[in-house]
Amino acid sequence: MALVPQVVDAVAVPVVAAGGIGDGRGLAAALTLGAQGVQMGTRFVCAEECIAHPRFKQKILEARDRATVATGYTTGHPARCLENKMSRQFAAMERDGASVVELDRFGEGKLQLGVLEGDVEGGSLMAGQIAGLIKEIKPAAAIIREIVAEAERVIAELNTSYLGVTHG
Repeated sequence: MALVPQVVDAVAVPVVAAGGIGDGRGLAAALTLGAQGVQMGTRFVCAEECIAHPRFKQKILEARDRATVATGYTTGHPARCLENKMSRQFAAMERDGASVVELDRFGEGKLQLGVLEGDVEGGSLMAGQIAGLIKEIKPAAAIIREIVAEAERVIAELNTSYLGVTHG
């Protein structure tokens, strides 16, 4: 959220906010900060139409606020994923000074293993911190309708109050 207004101020093209957005409150916040739209990855993993393995979707539904970790900083390609055996191994390899080649070799095929094949311990389960907010699998159209309706309610409430003071 801190980057959105900075990017909006720095460019002359529409800005799409991403990261940590999974409901109407996040959409309203991004729009308020000047974004023209949002990108939601983790939220749509739990859409019925998503081809992700049901075990991966279930892990997202079970996630809580501290269920994700970021790895890959030493490779120059950090990524956030649900914590599991694979992510702990990767993080340990990074701490122990493994080379980028060793880390790439270890990570090869792990995303497909976790996301598509459903190995929720040995595979990479890429997901954002918003995973803790997701509680059900539903059609993508329903997700969009609910998020837009919630954003509209939040924005309407903001229009009737300022700094917590309701205007009659």
